[in-house]
Amino acid sequence: MKVEIFSDVVCPWCYIGHHRLRQAVRAFGGDVEVAHRPFQLDPDGVSSGEPLLRALERKFGGADRVTQMTGHVTGVAAQDGLELRFDRAVAAGTFEAHRLILLAGRAGRDGDMADRLFRAHFTDGLDVGDPATLAKLAAETGVEDTGEGAEQVRAELARARALGVRAVPLFLFEEKFAVSGAQPVETLVAALREVEARTAQEAAAPGTTAGTAGEDCDDGTCAV
Repeated sequence: MKVEIFSDVVCPWCYIGHHRLRQAVRAFGGDVEVAHRPFQLDPDGVSSGEPLLRALERKFGGADRVTQMTGHVTGVAAQDGLELRFDRAVAAGTFEAHRLILLAGRAGRDGDMADRLFRAHFTDGLDVGDPATLAKLAAETGVEDTGEGAEQVRAELARARALGVRAVPLFLFEEKFAVSGAQPVETLVAALREVEARTAQEAAAPGTTAGTAGEDCDDGTCAV
């Protein structure tokens, strides 16, 4: 079974969703291929060293609103064993980070590269748009940066737009069943089982109409 996860490495709900999907795949126990697909919350974002909290306050209308938002997601992440340090995080452009994930995917290590970038941004306070930082993170993960992949990232971003992806994380199963939001592990396991069953039914009865696995949630996503 193929599962694509559309996410951005500066999206906290994507970090949680990425972590939960890994757990769900282990619990499911079947043969699952996970592919990480790029999505940019801020396509025009650049790395300037600006503290993330300052950038969020400007975007969302002040410190009180941002404190509420970050406090909530930090608490959810902590329950999953993830540490979000918004107080040290740096606002960053993510195109080059997505290019590294794509290159890592050629060796089946896109999940490891994504995980390292999430931790770098949310826990370590590193600028994941800085070339020197990215080179160090790639080396740590065993990914060789050949300089390739930019056009493919652009093509994948265009595909996400064509598919109507507007909020992340979004999980796409077999290119036809979708689940959005940082859903609980149990929900993702149920989705894997449902897709497995539906795929088997379609193989037995060609022409069956595909649907959506699970329901959209009104929390647990980051939108453009």
